[in-house]
Amino acid sequence: MPRLGLRGMLDTRALLLAAAAIAGFAAAPTEADALTPLSMDLAIDPSVAEGPSEHATLAPREFERAPDEAYEPIARVTNWRSRLQCVPFARRESGVELYGNANTWWRQAAGRYETTQEPEERAVMVLEGFNTTARGHVAVVKEIVSPRMVIVDHANWLNVGEITRDVPVRDVSAAGDWSEVQVWNVTGRHWGGRTYNVQGFILNMLTPEAREEAIVAQASAHEMLGAEATPLS
Repeated sequence: MPRLGLRGMLDTRALLLAAAAIAGFAAAPTEADALTPLSMDLAIDPSVAEGPSEHATLAPREFERAPDEAYEPIARVTNWRSRLQCVPFARRESGVELYGNANTWWRQAAGRYETTQEPEERAVMVLEGFNTTARGHVAVVKEIVSPRMVIVDHANWLNVGEITRDVPVRDVSAAGDWSEVQVWNVTGRHWGGRTYNVQGFILNMLTPEAREEAIVAQASAHEMLGAEATPLS
């Protein structure tokens, strides 16, 4: 076998490098290709049609919430043995610092807490007793389902000191102003037959006057503590 001289070896190497360069140039990606993710081809779904999806073209009415009748309550008694009245439960859950019988809460809230005639989350709903103002009940609004339905947590509704949560309450007033409501019967799994008058809803928010009084009282308390801590001589 003839031996290649130095020049022959260089010519052969040059040819091989040239061939490799040509092959590499043909296979090398362009600048645009280099910026394209390798998974782009895998992300193409041939079943996807061009244009907006069905959901994007639906009329607004298609997105309206289901009627209240379609709501499926999950109300349940979470503690049969709590022996808790509605007042301490509502005070603990809402932060509204009122005491005394439930039928006095609306009167006590006047001038001290902000109130409203429409439900708000975490507000205390104040009910009058069935066909009597001598008794009352307070419950905490947990969620607003619709303009005429809310979910409440409360205690002692069944008069055995129990705690009940996620209880639907619906507005049945003729004017739709939350002046009359019905409460979901947890044990029977249906709406209660009685209608209760609503006095209103108490928010955990002091009135401006009450806030000012609280600031003055707090300042006075600090002054008294400071005076007691100051040596007489």
